[in-house]
Amino acid sequence: MANIGEQGFIEPYHQKKSSSSRVEVIDCVSGDNFKVEILGYKSLSGINDPETAQAIYYANQVGMQLKQVKITLQDGEAQIEAGALQYLYGQIQVENRAGGMAGLGKAMLNKFMTNESAFIPRYRGNGCIFLEPSFSHFLVYYLNNEELICDRGLFYCGEGSLDVGVAIQRNVSSALFGGEGLFQTRIRGTGICVFELPVPATEVHCIHLNNETLKVDGNFALMRSGKIEFTVEKSTKTIFGTLTSGEGLLQTFRGIGRVWLAPTQGVYEQMRVSGIDSLTHAPKSSNNWTDE
Repeated sequence: MANIGEQGFIEPYHQKKSSSSRVEVIDCVSGDNFKVEILGYKSLSGINDPETAQAIYYANQVGMQLKQVKITLQDGEAQIEAGALQYLYGQIQVENRAGGMAGLGKAMLNKFMTNESAFIPRYRGNGCIFLEPSFSHFLVYYLNNEELICDRGLFYCGEGSLDVGVAIQRNVSSALFGGEGLFQTRIRGTGICVFELPVPATEVHCIHLNNETLKVDGNFALMRSGKIEFTVEKSTKTIFGTLTSGEGLLQTFRGIGRVWLAPTQGVYEQMRVSGIDSLTHAPKSSNNWTDE
């Protein structure tokens, strides 16, 4: 069983496998009746045409690892994003009820507001569940009787004991200018949860706030927990200062709790859109320059 680190991450679990195994366990955490494993395929070799061979060679060379989430239930319950299931075996019952017209309306509203599935299927019983393989990045987190607010679409799966719903931005500035929209995903309770991240979990920074202020220039704050107030503010108190600082509006977090940041998220997007040459020089103010 893995330990829960200071930042709430699940510390990596390393399981020895035979040299012939093509699958390794990257992370693993167990509860009383619920276990999650992040499986990694060491390499891909299913080549049957040159185009596929080229893609597989590139993925293997740069270290892109195909991953798969495995859930083991022992008289337990899981809730999984619709469409994520690949296969399961054992004595597992699947439930996907809307709860009447009221439940249907609430489910459709949740989908519209959070980008999560309208209906999150629940799986109960004993057995193993395997989710669709992908090159995605995953973070396993243990909620200990707490509430966590995350970006829309990050929730992937979790224990059935967790309450997954909608969080409404509490002020106008964060709703209009925060980059997150009016609604985010709210998860509360006690249990194991898996998030699908835009960057590797090793590139996520967790900032602990103790009646302090965190200001972020960009839209790369993924999650927050604790008593954190989220607003959007000018970088300085005056319009002139804002114009001359080179910064504009900043996401601002105040209070006691934790905020998870993905500083490299924009880097990957910039490389995808403009190429790696766009990152040759560090961004800075254009107020001063030197001619060579």
